[in-house]
Amino acid sequence: MNFNQQSEERYKTIGEVTRELGLIDKKTGKPQTHTIRYWETQFKQIKPTIKAGKRRYYSKKVFGIIKFTKFLLKEQGLTINGAKKILNNTKTHSLDGHTNLSVNSDNFEKTRIIKDKIKNISKIIKDLKKIK
Repeated sequence: MNFNQQSEERYKTIGEVTRELGLIDKKTGKPQTHTIRYWETQFKQIKPTIKAGKRRYYSKKVFGIIKFTKFLLKEQGLTINGAKKILNNTKTHSLDGHTNLSVNSDNFEKTRIIKDKIKNISKIIKDLKKIK
């Protein structure tokens, strides 16, 4: 196992999670860790490992769930109850109404990449239609 694999598999602190997800206060530049702590109270799937000093550590799987939760709440505009319904719905979830996704960070990342490529292709097709 090389260093990059180790860093991907290690637990992340709450500060690292908020920075990676872009949950940063625009005025102060500080991570919005309170958002993650609030989500922990609302979503049973978000359970950090809490170590000495009450420091929170998130596994790769939990990070994927937090990432999906952020997508549902911030990008899709769902309410807490709407996001709960999706997260409580067994194993599969839909990002765009067409693509099924299990709450697993590997699948989430692959799905995100595919979705981005589809958006780019759609934009190219739209631009080509304008040229006609």
